[in-house]
Formats: sequence, C-alpha cells, structure tokens
Amino acid sequence: MGIVITAAATAVHTDPATAASVVDLAGRAARSCLDGARVSPSGVGVLVNVGVYREHNTFEPAMSALVQKEVGINLDYLAEPQPAAGFSFDLMNGACGVLSAVQTAQALLATGTTERLLITAADVHPGGDAAADPDYPYADLAGAFLLERAADPDTGFGPVRHYGADRPTDVEGYLDLDTMGAGGRSRITVRRTPGHDTRTGELAAAAVASYAREFGLDLTRTLLIGPQVPLDAALPPGMTGEAHTAAPILGYLRALEGGGAVRPDDHDGILFVTAGAGPSAACVSYRPQGW
Repeated sequence: MGIVITAAATAVHTDPATAASVVDLAGRAARSCLDGARVSPSGVGVLVNVGVYREHNTFEPAMSALVQKEVGINLDYLAEPQPAAGFSFDLMNGACGVLSAVQTAQALLATGTTERLLITAADVHPGGDAAADPDYPYADLAGAFLLERAADPDTGFGPVRHYGADRPTDVEGYLDLDTMGAGGRSRITVRRTPGHDTRTGELAAAAVASYAREFGLDLTRTLLIGPQVPLDAALPPGMTGEAHTAAPILGYLRALEGGGAVRPDDHDGILFVTAGAGPSAACVSYRPQGW
C-alpha cells in the first residue's frame, strides 16, 4: 500500500488593498485542492498545517483549527458523524514542514486512522503585506496536498529522511522583543547571514547524495524538486518574495506543468528535498500512480 498525492494546489495573495491572511490563503489552497480531487470537506479526516509565519504573529489557537473551520472540514461530529470527526493540528518544522507532514501522514494513513489527510502550508508577513517589508524574504503564499492510500505498494512516497549540518544555523525568524513597541504584532525579524543560499544548497546536495546512496536511486533518472522554486511568474505585478513552507507543493505543480513534464519514459520517480533553518534538510522519494 502506497501513500499518494491525490491533488495539489497553491494560492497567492493578490489584493494589495487587503491584508494577507494564513487562514484565507490556506483555505483557498485547500478548497482548490479538494475541488481538483472532487472530494468534499467531509471526506478529509485529518488536516496538518505546517506554515510558520502568520498574521499578527498569532500562535494560539492553532492555525490549523482556523483553517479547518475556513474549509468546513467535519466541524460537528454529532451532526455529521460520518465518515469521522475532523482532527487538525499544527506541525512546525520550517522549510522541511511539508515533508515532516508527509511522514506523519504515512503513519496515520497506513494504520487506517484516516482515509484522507490534507496538508496546508501558508506563510504571510505578520503585517499583512510582505511586499511592504523589503527585508522580509518570503512571499504571501499557500499550498495544499491531499494524500490518501493507494493499492499499489510500489507507488507513492518512500521513507522520509532528515539531515543536519555540524554548524550553527544561518537563518532565523523571531520576534525581536527589544524593538517590538506598540506595533510588535505586525513585525518579524528574519536573519540570514551572507552565503546562506550557497550553504543551503550544499546541505541539500549532501542530503540528496545520502538519500540516493541509502535507497539506490539513479539520480540521472530522478526528477529533483529542490528547496528553491522560482516564484516570480506566480506573483502579481509589483510583488516579490520566495516560497517558504509551500515550496515543495509549488515545485510539484511546476513539475506537472508544460504538457506532462513528469513522465515514466524520462524518469523513474521524483525526489523532494527541502533545506532551511537548523540547519536541517529532508528528502523523500515519490513515484506517481501508473508508473
């Protein structure tokens, strides 16, 4: 039995007149994902939200509960006891959050705890507009994966592996209590030391090499979805930024674009790799259904 991606979707903040919201963006991505799979919200048993940055620096309640309400996933198990009560939780592991959620999904789906699991990944500037802060590197962006079991044991995700580096982290996002003042809920400090991109790339490359050795992957026949996904084409004019926790989802959708770029004639499978703060990286292989 494999765990496969049934559908994927992204959503981006496009209206500069309104504040960006994790709940809104994650909800839009989730609904688009479910629509693409022709699955109703009641068909989702578990929602895992992995976003890091959120409006007003909100930490309670869990953003996953607000996203669950926004999407309408099994909100009243007494009124609608079938298929099951909806359950949601936040899982925060930075840029590696989606792959950590995949690892969680493998356990929950394999044991029959749920029939379908929805992953949402959304990040927004706490002030509501990433473009207004030139020192904030990430775009106001969300993504969603719908996962479920498949009968073919040779399809879907392989084992997830996590990797670290023997050096201090060179990227941090935190609330600077010394400078918060009255506007602290709309501020965030993201520190990335010079050479961050190079070191992140080196860590990701080392993770890929280690994963390929462990599982015997032929990298010449593997489509790599890396931690840095070009985003400019997905953003409206005047908006900038990088994909953060939603990068694997955006990368997967980009791989499917262009008339079926991911084909068994060209590739044996896909390898997701993420890397970020910690420093940490994660890898997981994926074989689409029908290959």
